[in-house]
Amino acid sequence: MTANMNAFANGAELAGKLADKVAETLSAAIAARGSASIAVSGGSTPKAFFQALSSRSIDWGKMTITLVDERFVPADNPRSNHLLVQENLLKDKAASAQFFPLYQAVASVEEAAIIATEKTKSIGFPFDVAILGMGNDGHTASFFPGGSNLATALDPKTPRGIITMEAEGAGEPRLTFTFSSLQDARLLVLHIEGEGKKEVLAKAEAPGDETEMPIRAVLRRAASPVEIYWAP
Repeated sequence: MTANMNAFANGAELAGKLADKVAETLSAAIAARGSASIAVSGGSTPKAFFQALSSRSIDWGKMTITLVDERFVPADNPRSNHLLVQENLLKDKAASAQFFPLYQAVASVEEAAIIATEKTKSIGFPFDVAILGMGNDGHTASFFPGGSNLATALDPKTPRGIITMEAEGAGEPRLTFTFSSLQDARLLVLHIEGEGKKEVLAKAEAPGDETEMPIRAVLRRAASPVEIYWAP
């Protein structure tokens, strides 16, 4: 599957243009079906995009937002993707959107994955929009090289839902949507920033094992061309 490169002068320009594209896609879905869904990534990269999107004129009351992946930490933990979304996206016009967190306050990450899978079934698939990031090791979502459930996570035959992932360098145990949950999103975006990430992307686009650079699975096997949004 091919990918479309959208390059911008800086992160602020990227955030605005990506917010415009996502708002257009979500509004079209609402007009067609009466509702829309988006799964977003965490980390520091999407902050400006979240802030830009929160100001867009979407019928937010008909919107469902969830996370592509999450650390197994409470929502008030500084490393929580839930907290990132709460502080930067679920505000202003977007405050009326319905949010489905992945973290659950239970004893184990495995139990949290089961509960999150059941809760997120009501969102419906495919997602209208799914936005992924990419680490310097070629991981995306919580698909880490050497991860405990990597083969299962990447297998397109694995049922849609949330599974667990543990890997060196991942920090806390993770909750992540399976690749089968993301691969057919109507708009699948890879949001990356920095010259170094562009070099990682070039390596990922070259021949090689998907388990060594899991982002390769997305670039090769997504149901429609991946829209890459990049800024230095």
